[in-house]
Amino acid sequence: MSERGVLLGETLVLDDVGPARRGRAYPTVGTTAALLLPAALLLGGLVLWPVLRTAYASVTDGGRFVGLDHFRTALAEDGGWTVLGRTLLWAAVVPAVVTVAGYLLAAASRRTSSGRLVTLILVAPIALPLVVTGVTFRLLYDPDPDRGTATWLTGGLWLGPKMITVALMSAFVWAWVGLAVLVFRAAFDALPPVLSDAVRAYGGTRLDAFRDAHWRPLLRRTVAIVFALVALATARTFDLILVMAPGSVLDEASVVSVRIWQTSGGTVTGPSAALGVLWLAALGLGVLGAALWSRQAWPPPPRPPVPPATPSTVVPRLVRRVLPPVAAVWWAIPLVVLVATSLHAPREAATQGWWTAPVGLGSYESVFDGGLARSLTLTAALSIVVTVVVLAVALLAAYALAWLSPPGAQAAGVVLLGAAVVPVQVIAGPVTEVLDWIGLAGSFAGLALVHVALGAPFAVLVLRNALADVPLERVRQARLAGRREWSVLARLAPATVPAVVAVCVLEFVQVWNDFVVGLLFGGPDALPLGLALYGQTRQFVANSGPVAAGSVIASVLPVLLVIVFRRQVVRGLVTGAMK
Repeated sequence: MSERGVLLGETLVLDDVGPARRGRAYPTVGTTAALLLPAALLLGGLVLWPVLRTAYASVTDGGRFVGLDHFRTALAEDGGWTVLGRTLLWAAVVPAVVTVAGYLLAAASRRTSSGRLVTLILVAPIALPLVVTGVTFRLLYDPDPDRGTATWLTGGLWLGPKMITVALMSAFVWAWVGLAVLVFRAAFDALPPVLSDAVRAYGGTRLDAFRDAHWRPLLRRTVAIVFALVALATARTFDLILVMAPGSVLDEASVVSVRIWQTSGGTVTGPSAALGVLWLAALGLGVLGAALWSRQAWPPPPRPPVPPATPSTVVPRLVRRVLPPVAAVWWAIPLVVLVATSLHAPREAATQGWWTAPVGLGSYESVFDGGLARSLTLTAALSIVVTVVVLAVALLAAYALAWLSPPGAQAAGVVLLGAAVVPVQVIAGPVTEVLDWIGLAGSFAGLALVHVALGAPFAVLVLRNALADVPLERVRQARLAGRREWSVLARLAPATVPAVVAVCVLEFVQVWNDFVVGLLFGGPDALPLGLALYGQTRQFVANSGPVAAGSVIASVLPVLLVIVFRRQVVRGLVTGAMK
């Protein structure tokens, strides 16, 4: 006897007697809720409620509605409009430079003998903590030409009030171009080569080949992704500015993230809440614009191509030959300066140039004598714990959203995207209130909880895309073979390996490189590595050797992880995004 049933939209024949087992073919509401509950609690308690609390504080004063008074105060006092304008300038100029440079370097370094080496050099800065990037460029732009390489080359004083924003932007571009190169390389690899060949075979120019064979099929969407990622990152720039900008010019370099921290710290105040609401609104509009811009249909098939003798390209041959090695040299200089400075004793590093002082390991000895080992151990433990918890929470929620279709699944995607871009400074005050209420403020567990809540939304989005790309037939087979949803997820997990690797690597590196979460929510017993390095920068010139040595130590592990797993990370990130 057989019975007909429906599973995931397909008609099946069940070869047993009686009704189909609901746990296999029809997941219960309770199962779906259980899968989503951990992520919902984390996001609700430590992201969404704090956002609402901040919004409420922006229009009230002691429980009394005050309308837009806090917004006027935040923008009118202490150059608020200037800070907001500088933040928007960052979000427009830096992503444009990174996107153009990433495209040119990716196109020029493909299929060249030096392409792999160039890519490795460009990618390395991605993994550096921004605290380390700030240390590196502050060494490079040291006002004394006997120590500052850039100062010696240009004769300027780059860290003065007139040039500090340009200097900071140059450091950020150096740190992020490698990511753009990786994403564009993945896009180029996904482009059918016959498109470009067809355009050129029918008399098209380089511009025609770029527009019809690269831009319309895929690069428009890729540009939107890269631009949005970098713009969001610039909007949240914080540690780079605090480390690199001398205290005398911090106001001239300040952006919204720094201003909110300066005016509120870890508390809730009306003007800082108003500034945070404006910041969130700008981020939301930016994400929405990028999403709308990236929506496009694949163009109609080109006319039959005539196979050319050699592959064509939209990048001139001279650019392909010259640009990659020149870029590799320029990108390597800051790394050389950092490592060379670390190889001098503290006194010599503070008084002589990195190219003249005698080599020694005195700065490394000084760093470990100062207690860096304890911060290293704590940061490693924190990174491992947070990565494991984020992966577990995100896998459960991603599976439920991808294949169980709970009510409001599409709205959940929008909420997750919004939660993924919420700057921690905006919600610092309310999150501190939550941690105080549960008794975890200033502790290792509290620090880990905040990291998990901030990392989970992005991880869920990446893993949901990966799970949604699993073929329907494979999901059907896993459902029939597994008695519970947990076993179905386990059977589908191998298909998500690139996304899982991407989540693990990015989350581990994010926590390892963190500065702002440790600054806002850490305590005497929870001093992560970034905060320990920042403490040494207060007497920057005198401590330049130990600071450089600590920066090198802090950078080794994340750089190795990103370089070794770079292909899997990019594959995991672009899954479903470039189709």
